[in-house]
This record gives sequence, C-alpha cells and structure tokens, in this order.
Amino acid sequence: MDIAVLLLSMCFFFAIGMPIAFALALAALVGALWIDLPVEAVMQQLSSGVGKVSMLTVPFFVLAGAIMAEGGMAKRLVDFAAVVVGFTRIRGGLSQVNILATTIMSGISGSSVADTSAIGSVMIPQMAEKGYPRVFATNVTISASVQAIMVPPSHNAVIYSLATGGVVSITSLFLAGIVPGLLLGFAIMLLCLYFAYRDGHPKGEPVPVKQALKMLGDATWGIVTLIIVLGGILTGIFTPIEAGAVACVWAFFVTMFIYRDYKWSELPMLTYRTLQTVAMVLTLVATASCFGYVAALMQMPAKMTDFFVAISSNKYVLLMWLNIMLLVLGTALDLAPLLLICTPILLPVVKSFGIDPVHFGIVMLLNLGIGLLTPPVGTTLFVGCAIGKVSVDEVMRGIWPFYWVMFAVLMLVTYVPWFSMALPHAFGFR
Repeated sequence: MDIAVLLLSMCFFFAIGMPIAFALALAALVGALWIDLPVEAVMQQLSSGVGKVSMLTVPFFVLAGAIMAEGGMAKRLVDFAAVVVGFTRIRGGLSQVNILATTIMSGISGSSVADTSAIGSVMIPQMAEKGYPRVFATNVTISASVQAIMVPPSHNAVIYSLATGGVVSITSLFLAGIVPGLLLGFAIMLLCLYFAYRDGHPKGEPVPVKQALKMLGDATWGIVTLIIVLGGILTGIFTPIEAGAVACVWAFFVTMFIYRDYKWSELPMLTYRTLQTVAMVLTLVATASCFGYVAALMQMPAKMTDFFVAISSNKYVLLMWLNIMLLVLGTALDLAPLLLICTPILLPVVKSFGIDPVHFGIVMLLNLGIGLLTPPVGTTLFVGCAIGKVSVDEVMRGIWPFYWVMFAVLMLVTYVPWFSMALPHAFGFR
C-alpha cells in the first residue's frame, strides 16, 4: 500500500500537468507523510542530492557543448565529414556526411538535442537542395543524434552515474558508451546506403585538394576537443570534472579567438540558456533524490527484485522485460527524469541477477534515447521537425526503418555485453 500511495500520487501530479521536478517532490512529501516520516528528513535529501562534488561535471560539459554547438564548430565538422566522404564518391554521400558529422559532434556536445540543432541546421537544407526528401534528411539527423546519449561526454551518462550513488564511475560509463555509439552510427550508415541505391540518391562530390586542406585544418581545432576529454581522462591527467572545465576553456578559446564567428554580445544569452539547462537538471536531481529516499524506505527496490524473480530467474528474460518497460516509459517521460527515477529502483534488481551496472547503464541510455524520437514527449523529434520544416506525422511515417535499426542495435548491446564492457575492461575500469 505504501508504494501504491507514492506512485499514484506521482502519477496524479503528472496527470494534472505539474512540472516533473515538483511532481517528484510533492509525491515524496505525500509518501513521507503516509509512513510518518518527518518532513525535515525529506528536506535534507533535497540539499544532499545536489551536494556531491561530481555534480560539477554537469554544468562544465553543458557549457562546453553549448559553446561548441553554437560557435561555428558544427559547420566545420560537417565540412570535415564532407572531405572524408567526398573522396569515396559513394551514393547518398550527403546522408553519410550527416551521420559522420553527427558522430564527431556527439563526442563534443554530449547532447542529442544539441546535435540535432547544430548538424540539422546545416545538413537538412543541404540535403533538401540536392534532392533528398526533407523527411528522410530529418530522420537521418535525429536518428544519428542518439549516439550523443552514449558516447562521452554524454550529460545523461553523468546523470546515470549520479543516480547510482557513485556505484558506477563516470569514466567507466564514458568508455562503455563508445563502441555502442559507434555501432549505432555504422548501422544507420548501412541503412542510408540501402536507401541511396534503392532511391537513386546523388553521389558524394569530392572536394578540391586546396579547399579540403583548409577544411581539415579548421575542423582540427574541434576534433582536438575529443582528444582533450577522452585522452585526459584515460591517461589520468584529468578527472571527468577537470576534463569538463578544460573543455570549457578550450571551447571558448577556439570559438572566440580562432573561428571568431560568434559575437561577444551573444555570450551573456548563451550563458543564460546554459544556466537554465543546468538549473533544470539540478532541480530534477534534488527532487528525484527525495523520491528515491522515500522509495528506499518503503523497500521498493527489494520488492521490485522479488517481483522480477517471481517472473523468471533468467537474466535474459529480465533484460527483455526491462527493455519493454523502458521503451514504453521513454515515450511518456523525458530521459533525465526517467534515469533519476528508475535507476535507484532497478539497479538492485539487475545486480541481483548478476548484470553489470555499467552494461545496464548503456542499455538504459540507448532505450531512453530511442524514446527521444517518439511522441508525445520526444524532444529530439520535435526539434528535428522544427529544423527540417516537416510535420511530426510525416516524420513518423518514414522513421520506422530507423526504429528497426536502432532496435537491432539495442538487442546486440543488451545481449552481447562485450560491446559495452570491452573498453572498460581494456583500460582497467571494471
């Protein structure tokens, strides 16, 4: 009964349109009052939930990603991808350029929405001008941007790490997401190649050598960001927090002094938007911490474990049910709130079945990343439709082949842990 009161109150607050953060906080208060828990204990969790030093990772990477996404780096990465793909003269070259540029941008922005906004604003008009259907161009862009959910410096990987209470390190998650992210990008490339030959998409055009060298030189400044973040963390020069801070300084230097496309007068507004994003994330973390605390006192994780054990003691069956549940939930709520709500509840379940929390984290991120492309809450879907100037209905009619490819990758990542665990094991983080 205790758990029912907690969950029903949360669903009620969601149903009346209350913001997710407030709904979680009020549901926690209702649950606390139901079990005679002092309200002061809930308030203490509100502050302690965001009092961890590791929380600094979030504002640093959000700010670095915002500077790089808006400061001209996206266009230069598209140019770099065009040089690489152009020499192959492959059919459907612009769709391959789109995916490759998004792959690189994912390792810089850490955000699916930022990737769609930055790459889509450049690539969708280009693809439409060359004769690609706008719906197809939009679907390529939003599907490829799911890579940013997994590859470093994914903001949501940081949130998952925080939601585990430090059980999973940010570094191990960053490493675990690289291979699944690249696998997803490669799978979408193959799908686009199939469409290119089936529908007769134009071939890629080679870039003149002199122009190509200039493009490569310009893009190098952005690609160095990847080396700073990953190389610094793996060699032990930086912690993830320090890597985020250095990435901010580097992004500012490259944007304002090398590229010089961004106006100094625009920086205050960029900072303001970043603060809005960070405030939203930290508020969610604080209120989800309260909700998780009350749920733990009600023994929800233990009861969830008993429930799944009663269904089956086979971990592969468990993973199937968790995938179904997360895919359904991903259509109803945004990614970050689901990570904060579900992780403390499901983590004891997967650990009791012998599933590595790092592996499960990547499975969870990919599941909920697919949810960003599904209505009614699909943030990346709506951003892509706005940039592509197409309706949600049009995109949904054409996105099914991309869904099937993403689902196939999800099954591989779920049932072949090597994809997630190879790099953490190789670098000694598991």
